[in-house]
Amino acid sequence: MSFDDIIDRRGTHSAKWDMMEKLYQVPGDTGIAMWVADMDFRPPACVQKAVEDMAAHGIYGYFGNDGDYLAAIQWWMDTRHNWKIERDMILTTHGLVNGTGLCVQAYTQPGDGVAVMAPVYHAFGRVIKTAGRRLVELPLVNNAGRLEIDFDAWDRAIDPGTRMLILCSPHNPGGRVWTQDELRGIADFAKKHDLILVSDEIHQDLVFPGHKHIVMPNAAPDILDRLVMMTATTKTFNIAGSHTGNVIIPDIALRKRFLGVMAALGISGNSFGLIMATAAYSPEGAAWLDELMVYLDGNRKIFDDGIAAIPGLASMRLEATYLAWVDFSGTGMAPAEFIARVEQTAGIAANHGATFGAGGENFMRFNLATPRALIIDAVERLQRAFADLQ
Repeated sequence: MSFDDIIDRRGTHSAKWDMMEKLYQVPGDTGIAMWVADMDFRPPACVQKAVEDMAAHGIYGYFGNDGDYLAAIQWWMDTRHNWKIERDMILTTHGLVNGTGLCVQAYTQPGDGVAVMAPVYHAFGRVIKTAGRRLVELPLVNNAGRLEIDFDAWDRAIDPGTRMLILCSPHNPGGRVWTQDELRGIADFAKKHDLILVSDEIHQDLVFPGHKHIVMPNAAPDILDRLVMMTATTKTFNIAGSHTGNVIIPDIALRKRFLGVMAALGISGNSFGLIMATAAYSPEGAAWLDELMVYLDGNRKIFDDGIAAIPGLASMRLEATYLAWVDFSGTGMAPAEFIARVEQTAGIAANHGATFGAGGENFMRFNLATPRALIIDAVERLQRAFADLQ
């Protein structure tokens, strides 16, 4: 398979393509879907074969004997992230938004504060608020087009009723790969304010050349008694519909609390997701991923160059993820105007920055994980939509 292959996803129950007209008023037949974070590429052949083998067998019963699945996770974390884990640490959830919700239930009470780094992935806030907890936003600083941390500002934003901090690493949106010093600072902040630290590292494998992701247990091994790790194959290998995530908890006491909530809610994995994850975390999956990142880097360069040619627009240079974070503040336009140009004039469905919280109001997020021809088309559409600025 070539990443250049254009696979028509319309009419396949694809949220990304079949919902963009309803949600963004972008025509389904002529629009380009660049919003929700899944890719327009087939997964590695080893994943496809695993699903085909299941279909050929023809019986879809309860999943058991998870030794291969757990071993695949252990192998991947060791070989790709230099992190050795024990099988007992790994708990399987119905995706990582579900994992986030389970953490909120396990480690906080109604009325407690749960802190996030704003702007950040919008599902965090939705889960926190719906669970009756308070959303505490810790502001990130946009320093010349790069998101950075001001711990003094965080100290001012936190309150004594905050019990948990959700870290997005690498960060979504903006694509920052946090450095060793930054991760150490986040760990120290969690200790200082006695917070459970939930590290969502779903984008840990989608890192561009020149950058290195560090898993939080390696950055701060002294905080394992308050650390919950969340990882998944779903973003990396484009199998988000399998809704399978891993919550990895080194500390036994924290693990027991989480297991109690899982048991109370009857949470268990689905066989398709577990089989797909086992196949993905393999040498074949690793080779596919390496090719993917080279391709995505090419898409990123084309998109960033195209955005840079439009006066008033600036795209943050991604260090990780395939989600471009574009700043429209230089146009002087209100969000309603630049959003209308993107959606109605260019015919592109992209995420509205305000949904990511404080600091996102003048931004939009564009998904670059699509065949290059569509990236080129999208850039040309945006340049025409803002042609009066050139």
